[in-house]
Amino acid sequence: MAIIEVSGLRKRYGDKVAVDGVSFAVEAGEIFGILGPNGAGKTTTVECVAGLRSPDAGTITVAGRHPRESRELLGVQLQESELPERIRVREAIELFSSFYRDPRDWTERLGLAEHRDVEFGKLSGGQKQRLNIALALVGNPRVAILDELTTGLDPQARRDTWRVVEDVRASGVTIVLVTHFMAEAERLCDRLAVVNAGRVVALDTPSGLVSRVDGSQRVRFRASGLDPSLLRALPEVIEVDANGDHLTVTGEGNLLHAVTSLLARKHIVAAELRVDQVSLDDAYVELTGGTRAQDR
Repeated sequence: MAIIEVSGLRKRYGDKVAVDGVSFAVEAGEIFGILGPNGAGKTTTVECVAGLRSPDAGTITVAGRHPRESRELLGVQLQESELPERIRVREAIELFSSFYRDPRDWTERLGLAEHRDVEFGKLSGGQKQRLNIALALVGNPRVAILDELTTGLDPQARRDTWRVVEDVRASGVTIVLVTHFMAEAERLCDRLAVVNAGRVVALDTPSGLVSRVDGSQRVRFRASGLDPSLLRALPEVIEVDANGDHLTVTGEGNLLHAVTSLLARKHIVAAELRVDQVSLDDAYVELTGGTRAQDR
């Protein structure tokens, strides 16, 4: 059952069309990702869903209500969330709790209990993000919108934050996650809306998006004394790119077996051999054309 429904959403800033007819539905209990390049309209879309911006056209409902009538159902962590440097974790939680009739303290569950008396400015990047999540959830919402949650975090802090998001979903909260990190989208999201130039260009599971891309494989290795024409003669091979001893073989079917069997017959030992499969990153680039711009 859909808890969020967006239909024909449009939003313009002056002459710039930020969102151009976006439609999607978010099912209760899922992690729904909005993925796209900078400037695609991701942030504007979720700000409209959260009732922070008024759309120029289209309809949005959250649990059957207009966004401005459902604010207590929504928790929001914005792309640029900052607190005063001197405010302590405990004070921030108490302040935000005062805004709600039935607040919930997430500091214990999110690993912040021992930092309750620490000032915001002295928290690590990962701790600040956990606090931002705690503040988004303090109103005990049914839906949490998390915008660019792990931007600027180191790899370990990013993975720690992913586990927090998974724990929050396990508690029954539906999550809308805005991201441009492929690994984050693939790890966390049940479904993804890929947005480009203000429009949804694909809506599917991560694996479903990958399946839309040409399923060719690439085998890369280094070998001396191998005639590339022998590789090109293999029925599984589509293309061979040779740069000195470095070879990239593109093909299909059981490509790896075909290549390694040829190397064995020729008594050639390959170094640095690896196989590249089609990834979500490949699907993303194909769907968006690899565009990059400034986000809004």
